[in-house]
Amino acid sequence: MSRDITSLPVAIIGAGPIGLSAAVHLLEAGLEPILFESGAHAGANLASWGHVRMFSPWSWNIDALAAELLQEQGWQAPDAAAYPTGAEFLDHYVAPLAAHPLISSRLHVDSRITHVSRQQHDVLRSGGRDEAPFVLRVEGPDGPRDVLARAVIDASGTYQTPNWIGAHGIPAIGEQAAAEVIAYGVPDIRGTQAAEYAGKSVLVIGSGHSALNALQDLIVLADHEAGMRIVWGVRCANIDEIIRPAPNDELEERKALELRIKALLEEGRIEVVTGLAVEAIDHQAGRWVVQSGEHRLPAVDRIIAATGFRPSLGLLSELRVSLDPATQSPIKLAPLIDPNQHSCGSVPEHGAAELLHAEPGLFILGIKSYGRAPTFLMRTGYQQVRSVVAALADPASIRPAPVCNAPATRNACSAPA
Repeated sequence: MSRDITSLPVAIIGAGPIGLSAAVHLLEAGLEPILFESGAHAGANLASWGHVRMFSPWSWNIDALAAELLQEQGWQAPDAAAYPTGAEFLDHYVAPLAAHPLISSRLHVDSRITHVSRQQHDVLRSGGRDEAPFVLRVEGPDGPRDVLARAVIDASGTYQTPNWIGAHGIPAIGEQAAAEVIAYGVPDIRGTQAAEYAGKSVLVIGSGHSALNALQDLIVLADHEAGMRIVWGVRCANIDEIIRPAPNDELEERKALELRIKALLEEGRIEVVTGLAVEAIDHQAGRWVVQSGEHRLPAVDRIIAATGFRPSLGLLSELRVSLDPATQSPIKLAPLIDPNQHSCGSVPEHGAAELLHAEPGLFILGIKSYGRAPTFLMRTGYQQVRSVVAALADPASIRPAPVCNAPATRNACSAPA
């Protein structure tokens, strides 16, 4: 006799802003959420880039329903037009939301999901599959346990799985051996990690805005620390393909950053290596030399890999996940976000219809839903949440979403480095 799984909670993997938003909307819809966060607190990934200022203002980064819930307890909304840092976003929104009694009572921190499957079903077995509850293996403070759920929302993000420096999508030869001098993402160059970069030769690899942030911070440090050399390596043949500030860019902070880097390049403060395709990293005389084809870059002390991120899909290997082979995003979403084709003049607002998998009840939301595409905006994630929760409450509500206008900008969709 099959079990009625509707009495089970909806499991949410990841208690960042998207996971917390999903919990709020599920409660509003009369569905019971249970949240699992691998870090010591909600929004743990945000703390890793807390020093970085976001390109979008507060008004784009707060879920309206979550704000209503917080305001009932006296929360004061930040200035809607201001641009928060990651730390400010965590402290003034994510942490208070996670601390709300309706959320905190359903939140399990230090709880990593290592596997998700269907009860008594591996990925091959079909009979009775849709009626079987999901099983989540949770590695928590008291050891492993299994939790059953009616549906699963994976909002675990991608920050823990950065792309490799290697040009082939795999580690460059010597990359793992050089791990002690490579920082993936945007290190806190002007703060807690300043001593690691002061007076050093540093290679920044990547063509996105994370690379620009790192370059900007290195220049600020170099203004106070003698002997620094800053090298920027990119795949493209012409740096002008990257630094083209759009006059109509709604994201003023992003445009301002591009203009600052453009000025620094014109001043000769940054050495540029174009056509970079990293094949190997060699240790020579206490420094590190990057090999790109027949070309060897100047020896450096440290490397910053701002080369983007990829989704960790291993925990879903026993589920029937329907992903585009290139972007690693849901199949119906992929054409809307593929950086090989897509430019952000306008994009379709998407929801449950574009996020469906062959596994009913499974949804990947937030930046992880974009796979390897570097085009995600927080408010897009909140749109996803609203649509998916409506679909879980009433599956008949699933339908393709209408077209809406995206931020007016040329390059919201920077391709990976």
